Amino acid sequence: MSEENQFQFTVPPSFIALFVPPGRSKPTETREHIAQRYELCEDLAQMLTEQANTKKWELGVTEADVLERMERGLRGAGSVVAEPEARWVVRRLAELLEWPDPGPGP
Repeated sequence: MSEENQFQFTVPPSFIALFVPPGRSKPTETREHIAQRYELCEDLAQMLTEQANTKKWELGVTEADVLERMERGLRGAGSVVAEPEARWVVRRLAELLEWPDPGPGP
């Protein structure tokens, strides 16, 4: 498998799309950078699953409310992810928890 095909296989197109400006077909960052950012974001989504389930139970709120709170936290000052990455993490979190997709955002 070529390096480019392997990259396409390991990093989902939905994540690569975060680095492709409208009207362009190629990412603005290197494969290595995108792969590193993907690993960080995927790890965040995986780590937040238990916290999200706990918050839903503790607060008695809807899944959408939990996801909104998680996204606000990910977008807060000092966050390790950019805003588009925060939205991707929340959507991935919903997927992992089998909750409704919150959509692409504003």
